[in-house]
Amino acid sequence: MPHIGKKLIWRTGIAAALAAAAATGSAEAERMVAAAHPLAAEAGMTALRNGGTAVDAAIAVQTVLTLVEPQSSGIGGGAFMLHLDGKTGEVTAWDGRETAPAAATEKLFLKPDGSPKKFFEAVVGGRSVGAPGVLRMLSEAHKRFGRSPWADGFTAAIHLSEQGFKVTPRLNFLLNRDPFLPKQAVAGRYFYDQNGKAHPVGYQLKNPELAKTLSTIAAGGVDAFYSGPLARRIVATAQGNQANPGLLTVQDLQNYQARERPVICRPYRGYSVCGMPPPTSGGVTVLQILGLLRGTDISKQEPGSADAVHLVAQASRLAYADRALYLADPDFVPQPVEDLLDTNYLKSRAKAASIGADAFPSSPAKAGEMPMKKGLLDLAPAADLAQPSTTHFVIRDDQGNVVSMTSSVENAFGSRLMVGGFLLNNQLTDFSFRPLKDGRQVANRAEAGKRPRSSMSPMIVKNGDGSFRLAVGSPGGSRIIAYVARTLVGVLDWNLPVQTAISMPNFANRNGGTDVELRTDTVGLAARLTGLGHSVKPRVLNSGLHGIEMVDGKLRGGADPRREGIVLHEK
Repeated sequence: MPHIGKKLIWRTGIAAALAAAAATGSAEAERMVAAAHPLAAEAGMTALRNGGTAVDAAIAVQTVLTLVEPQSSGIGGGAFMLHLDGKTGEVTAWDGRETAPAAATEKLFLKPDGSPKKFFEAVVGGRSVGAPGVLRMLSEAHKRFGRSPWADGFTAAIHLSEQGFKVTPRLNFLLNRDPFLPKQAVAGRYFYDQNGKAHPVGYQLKNPELAKTLSTIAAGGVDAFYSGPLARRIVATAQGNQANPGLLTVQDLQNYQARERPVICRPYRGYSVCGMPPPTSGGVTVLQILGLLRGTDISKQEPGSADAVHLVAQASRLAYADRALYLADPDFVPQPVEDLLDTNYLKSRAKAASIGADAFPSSPAKAGEMPMKKGLLDLAPAADLAQPSTTHFVIRDDQGNVVSMTSSVENAFGSRLMVGGFLLNNQLTDFSFRPLKDGRQVANRAEAGKRPRSSMSPMIVKNGDGSFRLAVGSPGGSRIIAYVARTLVGVLDWNLPVQTAISMPNFANRNGGTDVELRTDTVGLAARLTGLGHSVKPRVLNSGLHGIEMVDGKLRGGADPRREGIVLHEK
């Protein structure tokens, strides 16, 4: 989609200048929040001012985003979160990914004749709705790391839902371009006027139904969402969609469990880079890209140059090939994470592919050979249909605790089904629609209780002494991995301030053509990249990166000028 309200100019964007000016200072007892909407960032900062931890603030940010950025995330969706303990330096990984209903099978999105449905045939309606996970995940993390009462995290969102918020240019743009949302009985009445026109920019949009829902969860705890009247309403909405009825049941909601997963960390340029493990592919694939680049001269390349893009694209091509074949829900499919990140494997893979050579292969890469492929499963690679409507926020509290959290309902406005003032996700369409390819099983096929593969890539970087260095992440569908990887290269290889790295033009190679971002300097690299063998595709690459870093004892923040986010910083 086009950039709304901000012209993206690398190094000098308006949002970049404002964020950088406001987000630098001594880190002693400092607090910082970077989020995709000013009201959400302010809610998080208020939680910190009131003595809350980074996790307490994350609850406040997420509940407000449910209201003000419904196209991207909400309590009807799921999330992945990394948490850094400011005292111990321990990073923990929290999985709030949605799960498929118990009645789901690998034929979830197949037509009676065995052919796959078209994407939006599957998305719109209840069949795409998985059991939401974000609230259960936040509740579990709150038990471990929260300090303020659970209910405090809902105060700002309840107030704003009652009083209303101003429709932003981005929300208005997406409402105007969505052909499905106006046709939905509940969502259509909420987002559009009686003539079917989207509420204009600046319209004060109130959501008293969401205020009631959030008040119920605040008072009754997270179980008030997963059982009782609200759970029954969620299920009735998902199952009652006549065009595309869902399989979700109250039992599916009651049985949902968020999981603490083993965080994956690997060394890079003297730092320890930590990411989420599967069922998101983000952490593994980002770390593979960095691992494949370790033997190159990427640090010596000019930031944003054709040679730099060429090197990162070469590494990305290989990492995305492995991702497509192997990565899925570890509770269902054995995951060769250690093998994929093995230093010798990455060295040999980089050498075999001639990373660094002045030629880009014309054909897609094949996945590397893993021991588990021969001994456990005969897998086939799967296409990726993930859509770029997600959000990312980062928080640091005055005790040094850090949250890096990516949250999503998948497609813009999710399934388009609204209940209790919030939208239900369509995350089940992140499964492969085809369970078999060439007679072989696809790792990311749908199964009962399974979590669909994601690309969400919240990352936390530590210095060699274990202290905090950087937290970053982004929305963007399967290109999230590319956006986050090139931002990490910008900060860790090129020593760019996090805001500058975030504002750099985007590019992405997902084992095919190399996408370069429209209306940026990167488009000017097309001739050079084409000469190196790339199939260059200029296009809108609408990331939503947010980051916080620590440099020389000072905090700095970054908000993506492509969206409407902001960095707040207080001592």
